[in-house]
Amino acid sequence: MKQLIEEIIVQALKEENYPLNVEVSITFVNNNEIQAINKEFRNIDNPTDVLSFPLLEFEDTSIGDNELFSLEGLEEYLNPETGDLMLGDIIISIDKAIEQAKEYNHSLEREIGFLVAHSMFHLMGYDHMEEDEEKVMFEKQEKVLQNVGLSR
Repeated sequence: MKQLIEEIIVQALKEENYPLNVEVSITFVNNNEIQAINKEFRNIDNPTDVLSFPLLEFEDTSIGDNELFSLEGLEEYLNPETGDLMLGDIIISIDKAIEQAKEYNHSLEREIGFLVAHSMFHLMGYDHMEEDEEKVMFEKQEKVLQNVGLSR
């Protein structure tokens, strides 16, 4: 599973032509733990499948293609030991992932892959609050999943 997650992260970065090496923290928790985190940070007292906590805020979601992208002002987000850009944290409820894999009739690997891909695009500045944003984000996620052999 670790190798698959790493492949998904690499593919998401390639999809954005990301110019830097990055560091992403991924934590697997149960429903009770993610519910507590969801309540604390989003004021929603329910378990959810995944939470993304980006460290950076982007005005432009096409950072990889953005000629203005530079490390200037990002020094505090670089891991001092590796020089990698720390994108943020992904927290996945393994309970929800198992439940949703059964519900959608696909493998646990596909479900976790989807959650990681989805969160990676959140960490890179994408959102899906508007219909057009959602379309772009979901197309990118599906492309990443296809590239790692997890298509529907």
